[in-house]
Amino acid sequence: MDLPKQVSLWSVEEVLEWVQDQYPSLADTLQKAIIKHAISGRALLRLKEHHLELLGVEAEEQQQEILQDLLLLRVHEEVNELSDICSELFSS
Repeated sequence: MDLPKQVSLWSVEEVLEWVQDQYPSLADTLQKAIIKHAISGRALLRLKEHHLELLGVEAEEQQQEILQDLLLLRVHEEVNELSDICSELFSS
């Protein structure tokens, strides 16, 4: 999935789409929990290991994979923000 806008601005539906793309085998489990808890992009970026357990991801290997992908999303978000700041500074 291409990241057309900031992850922190994703709707619950966009989070569901990302989960479906990234983790099709966990999609059913995560889908219900994401909808129940209204997990938007902002909340997604804040998930930790214990949150994943509460959402039904019990296997440590799966948790680590998701946490690694969430870290990549956070880094991507930070890079975009820094790029925007630099663009603003140099265009002034």
